[in-house]
Amino acid sequence: MAWNSASFESILAIVVAVLFAVAGAVNLARRGAPKRDFARWGYPAWFQLLCGALELLSAALLLGQQTRVLGLTLAGAIMIGALVTLLRNREPFAHLAPALIFSALIVVTVVVRFL
Repeated sequence: MAWNSASFESILAIVVAVLFAVAGAVNLARRGAPKRDFARWGYPAWFQLLCGALELLSAALLLGQQTRVLGLTLAGAIMIGALVTLLRNREPFAHLAPALIFSALIVVTVVVRFL
């Protein structure tokens, strides 16, 4: 199989979709550290459920070629909100690093798509 930007983009999109699906499932479960974090940040309980649902929606949109741009847009918006929350609350780098990795993967996927 010859490698091209379309196949690399698909692989990146699948990786991002899996990450967002896992994050969405964790948020929808409302257990442990994520539940405590949302409360500590001052968000109502329903907001964690909304975030989880949007993360799952983003993951689903990323899997379709026709809906991928919408999925990337939604994923990017989610990550902007996450990064603002983490920075505003002066979270340690250990909490910030996963959000930065997710964000970087989204940016790389967008760049590869539009090369």
